[in-house]
Amino acid sequence: MKFLDANVILRYLTRDDEAKAEACYALFQRVKRGEEDVFTCEAIIAKVVYVLSSPRSPYRLPHDEIRGRLLPVLTLRGLRLPQKRVYVRALDIYASLPFLDFEDALAAAHMETFGAREILSYDRDFDQLQGIERMEP
Repeated sequence: MKFLDANVILRYLTRDDEAKAEACYALFQRVKRGEEDVFTCEAIIAKVVYVLSSPRSPYRLPHDEIRGRLLPVLTLRGLRLPQKRVYVRALDIYASLPFLDFEDALAAAHMETFGAREILSYDRDFDQLQGIERMEP
C-alpha cells in the first residue's frame, strides 16, 4: 500500500498540469476499482482544502465546490483513511458554512463522533455552530 500525498489529489482536482492530471486520473480509477490501495491522513486532506480555498492560491474555490470535488476522492473504495466518515461529515459542515475553515469543520465533526457539546477555544466561529458551546479556558 502506498501513501497518497496532497499534490497528487490537487493535480487530479485542478487539472493544472494535464499530463499529471491524466496520470492521477488513471491512479484513481485503479483505486476506485479496488486494483490498488492507497492511504492518507488528516493533514493531507486539510492541506488539499487549504490550497483549494486559499485567497493566495490560483484556485480560490468556494466551500461547496471543494466538497463537490473532494468527496468522490475520499469515498474511493481503495482509499484508506482512518475515520473516513468524519472527513465526509467535515466536508458537509464546511460546505454549509462559508465562514468556517476546514479545520474547524473537522473539529466539529470529531465532536459529533464523540458526542461532545463543549469546546475550549478562543475562536468565536464556534459560537455560530448549533449544538456546540464554546468556552474559554
